[in-house]
Amino acid sequence: METYTWLRTFADSWHLLFMFLFFIGMVFFVFRPGSRKMHDETSSMIFRNDDRPARHSDKARTEESR
Repeated sequence: METYTWLRTFADSWHLLFMFLFFIGMVFFVFRPGSRKMHDETSSMIFRNDDRPARHSDKARTEESR
């Protein structure tokens, strides 16, 4: 059997099965019960060092510097 035919057969069968199982595994990993705390922390990570909300004068100053 030539290489292209072998690779095409492998991709159509076993690799497709592997990718499907990988997808199902990732879905279970993301939606598992213990991951809520990690996802909540990750979603608020960019606000971690904010002490106060931005004032209007701060926003205008940054827009002027552009």
